[in-house]
Amino acid sequence: MLDEVRPLADAFAAAGQPLYLVGGIVRDQLLGRELAPRDIDLTTPARPHEIKALVGPLADAMWTQGERFGTIGVQVGGRDFEITTHRAEAYTPDSRKPDVSFGDDIEQDLARRDFTVNAMALRVPDPTLIDPFGGAADLAAGRLRTPLSPEVSFGDDPLRMLRAARFIAGYGLEPDGELVAAVRTHAERLSIVSAERIRDELDKLLVVPDPSAGLWFVADTGLADLFLPELTAMRLEQDPIHRHKDVLAHTFAVVAKTQPERLVRLAALLHDVGKPKTRSITDGGVTFHHHEVVGARMARDRMQALKYSNDDVEAVRQLVYLHLRFHTYGMGWTDSAVRRFVRDAGDQLDRLIELTRCDCTTRNQRKADRLARRMDDLEERIAALRNKEALDAIRADLDGRQVMEHLGIGPGPHIGRALDVLLELRLEEGPLGEEEAYRRLDQWWASQDRGAPPQDPRTQT
Repeated sequence: MLDEVRPLADAFAAAGQPLYLVGGIVRDQLLGRELAPRDIDLTTPARPHEIKALVGPLADAMWTQGERFGTIGVQVGGRDFEITTHRAEAYTPDSRKPDVSFGDDIEQDLARRDFTVNAMALRVPDPTLIDPFGGAADLAAGRLRTPLSPEVSFGDDPLRMLRAARFIAGYGLEPDGELVAAVRTHAERLSIVSAERIRDELDKLLVVPDPSAGLWFVADTGLADLFLPELTAMRLEQDPIHRHKDVLAHTFAVVAKTQPERLVRLAALLHDVGKPKTRSITDGGVTFHHHEVVGARMARDRMQALKYSNDDVEAVRQLVYLHLRFHTYGMGWTDSAVRRFVRDAGDQLDRLIELTRCDCTTRNQRKADRLARRMDDLEERIAALRNKEALDAIRADLDGRQVMEHLGIGPGPHIGRALDVLLELRLEEGPLGEEEAYRRLDQWWASQDRGAPPQDPRTQT
């Protein structure tokens, strides 16, 4: 990595300008973590116009979208770098955008960073660690602190309160008491941060290997109330007589069990959000009837509020809606039911299976083993059907053009009804083949022509 940055470091040194590696790359090197294939962040007292002049002769490409914030992007030797003038920035009380001012001092620049473990710099080309706030010691001690007081740091950028959750979970750091107290006191400040930035930070938290500690931090400090109030609503009061699983603890356990993939983790986080609204206490105990239906709507609405893409919203909505479907499998599924399960899951099938498996958090090993065996059996049946038919693209044996040509009619509602009949037959019986499909179509069409009530296509043999 030092070899990659050397051409830039030498150019800045020749001009009498210091250059420093900064941020996550310094932290991860101290931890001995493998460096991710990301941009390398550098900082310097040189102003943006000076940076452009220095890197211009070396650059394969340059981008200046962030110039007004002091950042110049450059590609050298196939590697992307972002070089930023030392700066200080802070939010005004009612603004979502920072005020930026440039500085000349590396320690002042580091002071405005989020946490001490990120407030370290490595001067190049001759490596010298700059660590004015004890970030290396905090890494060794597993401690999360801010370089200045947490009130000042979170005042500079309130999103840092949510970012703390990611560092707690992703690096196993314990937040100090002042940091926790400041988040509880100033959580409301998160409301000035854009939904897009909150969404992106939530996504980063969810894909660390085990987000549990960070999610508990978000729930316990009141941060969740600002962007995901459905989370703390799952902290249902436990009835001493009609007991049920702690929904919030179960949710976090399911998230931790799933693979660290963004959409399946989002679905795991939201799969039970409908339970508080559907809880009913009866003589038979506590029920949550149709919580998957209510939860699917709630998940959609919350994700839309957080500005997720339409594709992401629909994927998670579908997973939440279908997450209980498997539990009727023990009553016996026909091949038709398996086809419908695959058809309804669509391209979310693998995620749905992952979510369903991980939704079992019982301590009863026999019950867990029984569910796992049933899930294995369903996957084997899906694989067997795939070998016999085009299970992942279930459609009617005939298309609209074939139906119109065969019946000698033009477009209209009859075509849609005919295709629905043929699709129902395909789901119920598997592939019919064109000859049989035409025969069934004729039977159905004859019943329509005679003015008879529509017949169930499954009875037409």
